[in-house]
Amino acid sequence: MPDHATYVAAAIAISAAVTWALRCLPFAALAPLRASDTLRYLSVHMPVGVMVILTVYTLRDVSLTTAPPVALALAATLALHLWRRNAVLSVLGGTAIHVALASAVFSHAG
Repeated sequence: MPDHATYVAAAIAISAAVTWALRCLPFAALAPLRASDTLRYLSVHMPVGVMVILTVYTLRDVSLTTAPPVALALAATLALHLWRRNAVLSVLGGTAIHVALASAVFSHAG
């Protein structure tokens, strides 16, 4: 049975090797993909797909009691995006409007 120092040194060496490999792997895998037509296609179409998935996920549990703040926030998100064409501004603005409406305007006491 190895002594504790050898065991600890081996554990640290293995952990360091795995960590180093996992950090290098994405860069090694990305290098041949830079010229890929598929990657270019995904970089154009993925943001729209992600936004559609997030919208469907958000709207799947909307009931009549929660619909007004959700509808207003969705309209504000759409308006912000059409105005500025900035996904971060649209998402953050729509989220802020939803939180404000749901907690202040449409909150139900007790």
